[in-house]
Amino acid sequence: MKVTRRTAHCALKGLLLAGALMGGGGAANAAASNTLAVSNCWVRALPGNLPSGGYFVATNSGDQAVDLVAVSTPAFGMAMLHQSQTQGGTSRMTMVDKVTVPAHGKLAFTPGDYHLMLEQPTQPVQIGAKLPMTFMFSGGQKIAAVCEVKNAGATGP
Repeated sequence: MKVTRRTAHCALKGLLLAGALMGGGGAANAAASNTLAVSNCWVRALPGNLPSGGYFVATNSGDQAVDLVAVSTPAFGMAMLHQSQTQGGTSRMTMVDKVTVPAHGKLAFTPGDYHLMLEQPTQPVQIGAKLPMTFMFSGGQKIAAVCEVKNAGATGP
């Protein structure tokens, strides 16, 4: 059978219609993650194999709160959600299983509060490098972001 431009166009339209009818349409899946965003992502690099810190702002424009449950990156062997707390003049970091991003709200991961603890770099972390990260939320939603590496003295993006 000879494939013409018209035949290919009709076949493509048929595939798109079939996918939409089966519930696999991209618009339905995109709508679920259109309510979440990650911005101002950066990593504070420390020398050698010391753990690095990751910081960002998670925004939820949806009507329901969502939980950030994990972050992954090929640049580090481990990425953990942590919170810094001060009690009685003593500071400590605690690993947390999830962090809630409120409905129609934001949650900032900043130095001295919530942050990513990034351990076991897969290669030396270079100032100015752009590191890909995937943020995983409750309900299976995933958001990809690129985070710039800053020096150890940095306090923001």
